[in-house]
Amino acid sequence: MGEVENPLEAFNLDQLRERRSIKWRAFGNDVLPLWVAEMDTALAEPVAGALRQIIERGDTGYPHTGPYVEAFRSFSQQRWGWEPSPAQVRPVRDVMTGAVEALKLVGELWDTVIVSSPVYPPFFTHPVSAGRRVVEAPLGADGRLDFEMLEDSFNLRTAGGQAAYLLSNPHNPTGAVHTQQELERLAQLAADFGIRVVADEIHAPLVYSEAAFTPYLTVDPRGYSVMSASKAWNLAGLKAGLLIAGEEVTAELAGLPPEVSHGPSHAGVLTQTAAYAEGGPWLDAVLSGLDANRRLLGELLAEHAPEVAYSAPEATYLAWLDFSAYGFDDEPNGGAETPLVGPARHLLDQGQVALMGGHAFGTGGEHHARLNFATNQDVLTEAVRRMGAALAR
Repeated sequence: MGEVENPLEAFNLDQLRERRSIKWRAFGNDVLPLWVAEMDTALAEPVAGALRQIIERGDTGYPHTGPYVEAFRSFSQQRWGWEPSPAQVRPVRDVMTGAVEALKLVGELWDTVIVSSPVYPPFFTHPVSAGRRVVEAPLGADGRLDFEMLEDSFNLRTAGGQAAYLLSNPHNPTGAVHTQQELERLAQLAADFGIRVVADEIHAPLVYSEAAFTPYLTVDPRGYSVMSASKAWNLAGLKAGLLIAGEEVTAELAGLPPEVSHGPSHAGVLTQTAAYAEGGPWLDAVLSGLDANRRLLGELLAEHAPEVAYSAPEATYLAWLDFSAYGFDDEPNGGAETPLVGPARHLLDQGQVALMGGHAFGTGGEHHARLNFATNQDVLTEAVRRMGAALAR
């Protein structure tokens, strides 16, 4: 399939139901799946071309990552005016693997990892699997970083040992894009308390025009960033990512175990290289479609479920919906993997719409659910219509 004007409109519902990814298989054919973070798009033609070449050449060996690093560096310079040196960049299997490896570089077993909830559920589980303790410094009532909370948490957690801060930039699930001023304040606070910051910046290419993405390492030369093309070009099944060290701590990368750089798949490296190098026009088309969808979502909710609180995100294709007005019994549980409760459970049972339950995102997730609007407008419209009918029951 060649390039289309809006890649989100390339497939109808029947065609999407033929997919075999977890998004479309987990809940069966009667459910509209707007939960996990993958998009219902056509592939960018450069990515599709890279896959065709892999098949035609029988090219399924081990990855050569040099061109991948160079393509990212060029993309970063063009989009954000930031070009880390090759010495700062290391390939990794994926973003959360890279984040955990960075946490290992900056601390020891049983150190504390601070997160600002509600936040991406793996922020709770992956550090724990690596022998770290996770504590929350929740976002403020405005859904942005709460610096009084961060200062209290940094002070408390470094009083008897070390701590790191795991940042989501842009923030998942709220879609907030941290401003340069906010990031500078965070970096200064981290320096004051000896905190090392690791930034998950996987959604960085998916920022809308009213906001501007600031790479964290441009304000903190002692931090780490982890990036990938997987979210912006819908390549989650093609594993590859990049761990980037701040200019002052590049030497720490020598401490990475040798096997870390062997983690990316060859197909992931080749397709993500193509995305960074040639996928800019497709990305712009997707952003235009996503922008239209986030606005449509607001209109649909106002019509069908007006008591659901929604603010259009500044980035990502994820909507953080507040169902507090409906009085669902939904207790926060610190990100544990438990069955759906609250609004997500009700909407699945009564509306046949799958959202991500807010409880998994930690404190601040109660009475919430996350909706993925990266689909065609017919699916989005029908999903919100179903939600409204379910909430009226």
